[in-house]
Amino acid sequence: MSKVAKVASPAAIAVLRQATALWPKRRKSSDGLLPSSAHLRANPNSDHNTGLAVDLSHDPHNGVDCGELFIRLRQDARVKYLIFSGKIWTEDDGVATYTGANQHTKHIHISIKPKYAKDTSPWFSWMGEPKAVNKVKARLKRKAKKKVEK
Repeated sequence: MSKVAKVASPAAIAVLRQATALWPKRRKSSDGLLPSSAHLRANPNSDHNTGLAVDLSHDPHNGVDCGELFIRLRQDARVKYLIFSGKIWTEDDGVATYTGANQHTKHIHISIKPKYAKDTSPWFSWMGEPKAVNKVKARLKRKAKKKVEK
């Protein structure tokens, strides 16, 4: 097991902040940045451990359709791989069945390539700019939540 990050990467944090700015009423119950101790034991090589992964809650009722994100985020050069609803996507292998214990039905997992760790440019550019007030609210400092096993 490699060293565990104490802080998530700026790129991973940006995913959650930008999602909140675009969809302020979105559910956040399956959001995650850093791993819990249980996640560390179960997944010692997870990108959450390095701060280069983020889980974004699936909440189509309030705008966050992870099925759509699973398709659209494939075009983003920062993405190492995506997991959602029993599927995994990588640039090299395309879409395949995900065989991990957690099928990621309540959130999308986004792993970020290390060279883009500090890139906070828009993750959801097709959505346009969020309202200014929502951008301010989304930037308010919050403690990074540990990943909860579900």
